[in-house]
Amino acid sequence: MASLVKPSLSSSLAACNATTQTPKQYPSANNPFKSSQSHFHGLKLSLSIPSSFSSFTPLVSKTSPIVSAKVNKGSVPPSFTLKDQDGKTVSLSKFKGKPLVVYFYPADETPGCTKQACAFRDSYEKFKKAGAQVIGISGDDAESHKAFAKKYRLPFTLLSDEGNKVRKEWGVPSDLFGTLPGRQTYVLDKNGVVQLVYNNQFQPEKHIDETLKLLQSL
Repeated sequence: MASLVKPSLSSSLAACNATTQTPKQYPSANNPFKSSQSHFHGLKLSLSIPSSFSSFTPLVSKTSPIVSAKVNKGSVPPSFTLKDQDGKTVSLSKFKGKPLVVYFYPADETPGCTKQACAFRDSYEKFKKAGAQVIGISGDDAESHKAFAKKYRLPFTLLSDEGNKVRKEWGVPSDLFGTLPGRQTYVLDKNGVVQLVYNNQFQPEKHIDETLKLLQSL
């Protein structure tokens, strides 16, 4: 009988840094226009571009409202109950009493999200030393999360927000005119109050630096 070999951390790191990984395609809404495909950290997008775009002049109002997140520094975010990568139900209230990092990311197995997850993994001992827990949330299902966590040996919880209900309730802003789910991180103190809101779609690893900096000041 062939023996099962447990993947080593080095192999997981190699997978994190691989540049030949096939990017996961993120679905976009159907539209009557021709589409132009673009890659942002490996996330394949279909952008709606009218054929007459070259002659189109956008109207921008100086008084147009700026869409901002509903959950801001100093606020208590809406509670939630979601399933983790093992199919177990997890509620936000479970983490009260200790600092918590909640990071929303676009999708499993995309290069940018993989870099971010691996960066959280590599600094996980620092988060533990700060007394904080880490949870990641995306619209992927529990099965996808389980495979993602196993492949990269992620030591923290991944929650499935299918339908993006929690993302909407927390007011996580989208990028690229709504075609790309936002990458936003929150740090909650032991009382469940938000102390940091950090948004950076295209520098996923900076989320780790900013959250640790804040946690070390609490």
